[in-house]
Amino acid sequence: MARKARRKSGRDDLRRSFPAEGRAAPRVRRLRDPGFDGLDLYHTLLTIGWSGFFAALALAYGLFNLAFALLYLETGGIANARPGAFADAFFFSVQTMATIGYGQMYPQSLVTNLLVTIEVLIGLTGLALATGMVFARFSRPTARVMFSATAVVTPHDGVPTLMLRAANQRRNQILEAQVTVSLLHDERSREGVSMRRFADLPLLRARTPMFSLTWTIMHRIDEKSPLHGATPASLAAQGAEIVVALIGLDGTFSQTVNARHSYLAEEIVWNRRFADIVEVAEDGMRIVDYRRFHDLAAEGE
Repeated sequence: MARKARRKSGRDDLRRSFPAEGRAAPRVRRLRDPGFDGLDLYHTLLTIGWSGFFAALALAYGLFNLAFALLYLETGGIANARPGAFADAFFFSVQTMATIGYGQMYPQSLVTNLLVTIEVLIGLTGLALATGMVFARFSRPTARVMFSATAVVTPHDGVPTLMLRAANQRRNQILEAQVTVSLLHDERSREGVSMRRFADLPLLRARTPMFSLTWTIMHRIDEKSPLHGATPASLAAQGAEIVVALIGLDGTFSQTVNARHSYLAEEIVWNRRFADIVEVAEDGMRIVDYRRFHDLAAEGE
């Protein structure tokens, strides 16, 4: 329900960006072996949102300064600091880690100078790592591709056809764009073993030299199609999911970008078609109305 509400709220906004991972990454609970290290801090810091990223930086910064403030309180050796004043020790640590110079407080003992040396080294290392992470997040190539909220099954040239729409949300082009569509479903072998299987769905057009506006992706459901004979009930019983993956070359940065999305069985609408969004103005200019991007129409309208 939360996924559907999120999609519905963004239907009239082309700038709506779906998560980079899409729903092609299934929601599962992973029971790890005790010897399996599941922590990937670098990948986590690259993929979390900006608010979470800066919150993590602020937390790490605060914890390091808190630890050194407690050490300074324990060892003393800070000139002009009030005895036992945690605030003085904490702000002395902040000044040391940031290498911004001292005011009235400065280290005056060997132990304190050693702590200052260690903290400055940690501060410089942390600044370099934080700078590298921010640069990596900004420079990472991403595709802003919006997919239709639903897929449809409707006749096309007399043959039932699975259709979905994609739109490039940037004002540039994705060159040599290629798309693949697969059917993910449960299958039981003759031995009674249940397995999750992928079946490729051949497309009428799987590649376009320039993807700049919209793209209607179509798969003919003929005798050779894995969807031949399928019904909404049979797809739901199989736990079916249509997985879409798009890859291409960003025309601005000349870097490979990708996007993916998926449709559950209940998000495939039968005997409906997508509403027309391309019109021709009186002066001959083509108009693309993205406000109707997710709208559906009855067959024959």
